[in-house]
Amino acid sequence: MSDQTSKQNRSDPLSEFDPNIPGRKRSGRIWLLIFQASTLVGIIALTALMLNIINSNFGYAAIEAEIDPDDLAVEGVPLEEQSKEQLITVLEENVSAGKFRQLNREQPLTELSWNAIYNLVLENVVEPRVVNMWPLFQSLLNRQQVFREAADNYPNAELQFLSWLRSDFLTNPQSSTPELAGVRTALLGSLYVILVTFLFAFPIGVGAAIYLEEYAEKDNWLNNIIQTNINNLAGVPSIIYGILGLAVFVRFLEPITSGYAFGYTTDATTANGRTILSAGLTLSLLILPIIIIASQEAIRAVPNSLREASYGLGATKWQTVWNHVLPNAIPGILTGTILAVSRAFGETAPLVVVGASTFITFDPDSVFSTFTTLPMQIYQWTARPQATFRNIAAAAIIVLLILLLTLNATAVYLRNRYQRTF
Repeated sequence: MSDQTSKQNRSDPLSEFDPNIPGRKRSGRIWLLIFQASTLVGIIALTALMLNIINSNFGYAAIEAEIDPDDLAVEGVPLEEQSKEQLITVLEENVSAGKFRQLNREQPLTELSWNAIYNLVLENVVEPRVVNMWPLFQSLLNRQQVFREAADNYPNAELQFLSWLRSDFLTNPQSSTPELAGVRTALLGSLYVILVTFLFAFPIGVGAAIYLEEYAEKDNWLNNIIQTNINNLAGVPSIIYGILGLAVFVRFLEPITSGYAFGYTTDATTANGRTILSAGLTLSLLILPIIIIASQEAIRAVPNSLREASYGLGATKWQTVWNHVLPNAIPGILTGTILAVSRAFGETAPLVVVGASTFITFDPDSVFSTFTTLPMQIYQWTARPQATFRNIAAAAIIVLLILLLTLNATAVYLRNRYQRTF
């Protein structure tokens, strides 16, 4: 009998594994369900987040104004069509003399743009206020109820279907009045900071990856320590980098980061290292390990046959790296870099420590300017007690998401383009 069984096993080598096949298939189905459930939970969570943001950004709003804009018409010319000189006159006639002097002292009104003067008139004269707002779903599904509530509770208000994400939201500076506040200052600050971050982190990260993969000895104890530390630094919490940036860039290198060493600030007692340059350098340290690791993986994926062929034709090490290794590794390098920059774009914790302001009404004009960023602006608005600030925070979140999705789409586009090229 045993001889017959052994003959069957020799004729069918898979027969001894037959009892395990149903169990493995059952285990595979269970894991498949777990993975599908995990994906579904993620999709539901992201959908709920987006619906909540959209629900807060749109809806009917009851708006009351201290002075009707129609009452400010000059010789039949409505407020929005008046010249800058006429708007300055309207502002002077409708605010106190002390308030007008204060506004003119902050920055001469004649030097401001028409849009800035118009916003000052709205903020200080018209003073529109959203006294109540109904979310999008309630505005669409219970429209008649919204109209009744507005008529009963706010008889002097004008009911409008409002979107906080509008064109002037991107061009208006920060304001203490949520109806007139915008993200221009924060958006420019974010772009400045990310530009400094990229200019410092990208060349250093790619250069370090080239050295570690192409030039460094693999069994050298010093290089092994460097590689281990780079891998560990990629997982360090971002707040730690903020503390490092505060100690090194804000305080120790204050003459450089404040611009005093370059004549940007002439008084050493007022020099302040809490600038765009300090923030950019801090974030560059944050994403530097990520760029190095991504670049190493991209360089490691280049076949050795390309290097050997190049050496066989008499090329030097650097010629091989520059002409053959980097062109083939550039899709992975760019993808990793842009994803790392996307992470830096949404960081808040390091910037809080470095000294990003939460309320700035003037645009940054250099890397030595004080600054705020979109994540900081969103944080500041959500912390305010007025419900209207949470509505404009939702609009700012949409702007931030659009920028992040644009960066990620750029990474995918560049990767696909260079993969087709090489």
